[in-house]
Amino acid sequence: MADVADSDVRINPSILAADFVNMQAELARIASADFVHVDVMDNHFVPNLTFGPQMVQRIQATSPVPLDVHLMISDADRWAPEYAEIGAASVTFHLEAAAEPVALARRLRRIGARAGVAVKPATAVEQLFEVLDEFDQILVMTVEPGFGGQSFMADQMPKLRRLADEARRRGSQVWLQVDGGIGESTIAHAADAGADTFVAGSAVFGADDPGAAISALRSAAASAHRH
Repeated sequence: MADVADSDVRINPSILAADFVNMQAELARIASADFVHVDVMDNHFVPNLTFGPQMVQRIQATSPVPLDVHLMISDADRWAPEYAEIGAASVTFHLEAAAEPVALARRLRRIGARAGVAVKPATAVEQLFEVLDEFDQILVMTVEPGFGGQSFMADQMPKLRRLADEARRRGSQVWLQVDGGIGESTIAHAADAGADTFVAGSAVFGADDPGAAISALRSAAASAHRH
């Protein structure tokens, strides 16, 4: 695992792009990542179905890096704590799927997970400004949630920048994550807009050398931060 104390950049490869049949070997290929991003979809909140708690628990048991679980599921208030109890380091639920997002974030923290909240492209981030410190991570989706391999939505960068500016103004330590279409050609745009945590799928698992791909993404984002 990279020492995030020495860097403002975190690279979280998404196993949605991995070979599910050889999951343990695929996880070993990303040992230099900061987290492994696990997309949980219920075929209700989004039109796709992936993993449930049992599969996530097996990934937790075999992963060389902590789990960053992204719940694209309905009724997050009921189900999100189960993933924290499994031992996921970070659990992100969708603002659109939670009845009491602040109470849920506090519950996740009490269990021992970092609490994250995600917003779809059409959801305004301004409604989070007053409660930034209730969350450890805010995920700005740069594609419509539900499927991997989509193109990066550059029109989400002004929203990300507004969120980053507000976090700075408030002195918030919240991590700002982006997910969707992240690769070497897009990561600098997201980093320049204020993101520090990046989900990448095919850009990592589709590479001949995932470790080199992670390093290249980290360097590209860090360079954008310096400029």
